[in-house]
Amino acid sequence: MALPYNDFGNWIRSKFPFKIQKISVDAGFSCPNRDGKISHGGCSFCDNNTFNPPYCDKNKTIKEQLERGKEFFKRKYTDMRYLAYFQAYTNTYGSIDLLKSKYEEALDTEDIVGIVIGTRPDCINTKILDYLESLSRQTFLIVEYGIESANNDTLQRINRGHSFECSCKAIEETVNRGIITGGHVILGLPGDDEKESLRQAKMISSTKLNILKIHQLQIIRGTKLEKEYNEHPFHMYTAEEYMKLLAQYIQLLRKDIILERFVSQAPKSMLIAPDWGLKNYEFTNLFVNYLNKINAYQGKYAE
Repeated sequence: MALPYNDFGNWIRSKFPFKIQKISVDAGFSCPNRDGKISHGGCSFCDNNTFNPPYCDKNKTIKEQLERGKEFFKRKYTDMRYLAYFQAYTNTYGSIDLLKSKYEEALDTEDIVGIVIGTRPDCINTKILDYLESLSRQTFLIVEYGIESANNDTLQRINRGHSFECSCKAIEETVNRGIITGGHVILGLPGDDEKESLRQAKMISSTKLNILKIHQLQIIRGTKLEKEYNEHPFHMYTAEEYMKLLAQYIQLLRKDIILERFVSQAPKSMLIAPDWGLKNYEFTNLFVNYLNKINAYQGKYAE
């Protein structure tokens, strides 16, 4: 049965003749809103430990992290190939020579058939794009930008350090070079209510973005957002509320945008709210059933 949205899993399977798994690596980069270039402390919601798996260790080489990751996943599937996922922090925040050494070390590792680079839209430039364009002609490459919100007031409130216009420019310049371009947004950030999220959907749809990840807001222990939430509580979506918002959201998106994720799940020991008690795949299954029940699908109301 066809899914009511353009699913990343089906898309990636069409690109390779074997199973593909991402392996996260921490390449030791920082962010310009952490090291003082534009700010300190990073994004108010962020703790990279929420998504760094146990095999991901910046004190080990890229190859060592990938080999540990391969051992972790080989228990499930023997016939598998891998994408090196530069996920932690800002993975274009360095010199061209440094970036080349990191990416090419990953690509020189056995069974690595491509890379995914997570970065910020304000940490890209012509030289980096020239190199990435060349790299994309040699291997499978996705560049993934943290957009987070289309509301500049919200971006300022969460100490993001760039505007939505900056995201749009980076997306356009990257896509125009023939590079597969992804983006990441968070629904439920303080300042982004339901109306604002639906406005965002239309704005995201008007970009040239190829792939989109959508997550619910999570409040992580020890972050600045936890302090803000404790001092001035704001609404956190229930699973049902989020599902209804998400259904409206994807109906406003272009049909050709590939949707990679709808939800994130921080470790229980780090999560303050919301605790839905649902694994990612459980939420997605419920969401698909809900979409089918209300006859909703991606692009239904896209302009």
